[in-house]
Amino acid sequence: MKAMILAAGRGERMRPLTDHTPKPLLVAGGKPLIRHHIERLAAAGIRELVINHAHLGAQIEAALGDGSAFGVEIRYSPEEQALETGGGIFRALPLLGPEPFLVVNGDVWTDVDLAGLAIDAGDLAHLVLVDNPPHHPEGDFTLVDGRVRSEGGPRLTFSGIGLYRPELFDGQRAGAFPLAPLLRQAMANGRVSGRRHDGHWFDIGTPERLAALDDWLSAGRTQAG
Repeated sequence: MKAMILAAGRGERMRPLTDHTPKPLLVAGGKPLIRHHIERLAAAGIRELVINHAHLGAQIEAALGDGSAFGVEIRYSPEEQALETGGGIFRALPLLGPEPFLVVNGDVWTDVDLAGLAIDAGDLAHLVLVDNPPHHPEGDFTLVDGRVRSEGGPRLTFSGIGLYRPELFDGQRAGAFPLAPLLRQAMANGRVSGRRHDGHWFDIGTPERLAALDDWLSAGRTQAG
């Protein structure tokens, strides 16, 4: 399986930290956020990675190179202007190939068991959901009997980690567009499964949350999934 790390966001809420450093290269626990992902993906046996970038993207390529230092192969999908999640994945599809692939948001930290994720035949997506954090109390989707829906039960928050089939993007055109409408349509057709992750998950959306993760990791918390 191939994986994509989404790293093209500007990180407006992280300013001024992101004025001269791309968000994925901000440091927590002694290493850049994106390196945490690369190491966990490699540990899960995923060796072929695609990373998109826009804002200060050259710094990301310079820091990570071809991935050989981490035991992986990295290919890049540069964007002149950030294409949002849907558009960014769509642009990278030629690099990701015809099989289901894993996508991880670059601005989260989690101990999800990446090796244990799977997508069922007939489904277009499999999402990892988490309990709603204080800054997102309304949640995103519901999870009922392993199926993800837009409505119909207690809401959970999308973790930013999902498995997708390329067919989810059928009919789309190049350019910027969000992922959520495609997922909601697939949910309406009963083609999205999911699971709830009860472990650790951090959404690194503000300097304060970055500092909280850094404190947590620096205190010697386990990174085992």
